[in-house]
Amino acid sequence: MMPRPVILAIDQGTTNTKALLVAADRTIVQSRSRAMRVHYPQPGWAEQSPSEIWETVAALIAELVAAAPDVHIAGLAISNQRETIVLWDAQTGRPIAPAAIWQCARSAPRCAELRAAGLESDIVARSGLGIDPLFPAAKIGLMLDAIPDARARAERGEVRCGTIDSWLLWNLTGGAVHATDHSNASRTQLFNLETLDWDPELARIFEVPLAMLPQILPSDGGFGHVARGVTALRDDVPIQVLLGDSHAALFAHGLSQPGRVKATIGTGSSLMAATAGRVHSSHGLSSTIAWSRVDDGVQHALEGNISVSGHAAAFATTLLGLPDETALTALAMQVPDSGGVTFVPALAGLGAPHWQAGARGTIAGMTLATRPAHVARATIEAIALQIGDVFDAIAADLDQPVAALSIDGGAARNDLLAQMLADVTGRTILRPTIAEASAMGVAMLAASALGIDMHVGDPTPARFDPVMPGHDLSRIKRNWHHAVAGAIAQAQG
Repeated sequence: MMPRPVILAIDQGTTNTKALLVAADRTIVQSRSRAMRVHYPQPGWAEQSPSEIWETVAALIAELVAAAPDVHIAGLAISNQRETIVLWDAQTGRPIAPAAIWQCARSAPRCAELRAAGLESDIVARSGLGIDPLFPAAKIGLMLDAIPDARARAERGEVRCGTIDSWLLWNLTGGAVHATDHSNASRTQLFNLETLDWDPELARIFEVPLAMLPQILPSDGGFGHVARGVTALRDDVPIQVLLGDSHAALFAHGLSQPGRVKATIGTGSSLMAATAGRVHSSHGLSSTIAWSRVDDGVQHALEGNISVSGHAAAFATTLLGLPDETALTALAMQVPDSGGVTFVPALAGLGAPHWQAGARGTIAGMTLATRPAHVARATIEAIALQIGDVFDAIAADLDQPVAALSIDGGAARNDLLAQMLADVTGRTILRPTIAEASAMGVAMLAASALGIDMHVGDPTPARFDPVMPGHDLSRIKRNWHHAVAGAIAQAQG
């Protein structure tokens, strides 16, 4: 009897890496996860070890193979933290520098120079992305210039560059394949949304040698096979799908029709809505590629990125001396409101729709009556208010009614946050019972490409409707907008 087929889904995130075996009925046969370390070598910098990322993925694969010897792994699919960039030696396969992750703001001065030179409109027209340290293009040039002889070697094709999907693919194939997919390529700021390829002019502006960049393929198009001996997997397992984690979550939600929005709330947050074609944002959002399929072509999307969301809760938990984020929520629920306290968690700058990389976190509105519970509640409110700002921007750009917001991610499991989101947006919040949305999204896409039927009915999602009185909401939003304006003014002053 043939063992049942499963998809091995890798979800390589900023603070956790997960590996799941997903069956055709979307049940998770086995799963494993490990925490990831982030290093902050100097203010504004954020790095991870590329070697540790790969070693963690390989170890999780070994654990799954040992735990489920009676299944047939039909294919491998990867969802990954986006905008994190790795440089490695093409000959040895070893990293030549730590990975500069998406939160790293080392390129802020370079971004300011490009903006002052009047290049932003052309960059946006080509890439769909505004100038910001979030995107790796400006960081790549800085990394090359910081390493002796790296730029010359990159121009000769001796150095490889890629996002985390490319780095994992290189290692899984034993260095045989250097590729990425349209979704990850569209987040580099080196990709042209019209030509759907690397843009020579963007490469010139950001001083990135094209020779070091990966080949761009459809998200479900297949990326070779696992090489013999590099993991515990057999060497004929196809690497079927590469997809950015937020894009994968959108696919898992089934939100491919325009006018529907989802928020993935993790370390940072990504709000994304599929669009019929490219939409040029006038409200501080990014045009991006949701995914691409061999049979269906490219799916465009609008996106707003928030640098610090769930991370704000982790930060406040440490600041208040609490044991974990569950305790933070319990503390927040001890008071009916934040008592006028407003926390702007610009701990790594402000992302969409404000895009102020130099902004710093503030806590405002405290009095002698302020207690730790008010700060805890203000923290959870801040996560909701940031998402609300981006949701309003998406609704304005789409120019059509948006009745609900679907949510996923670790922080989305917090009922208090979900209710605050409903109140802040004035919309119904839907929380589908999708276990590990990003991993499930790539598993579904891979199964479809491999001819495995993974379509099953989803249970009714949890629903949160607005209940906050209008005068209370107006006060909270007024304080929030005043505090954000203050943080931006301080950054600009």
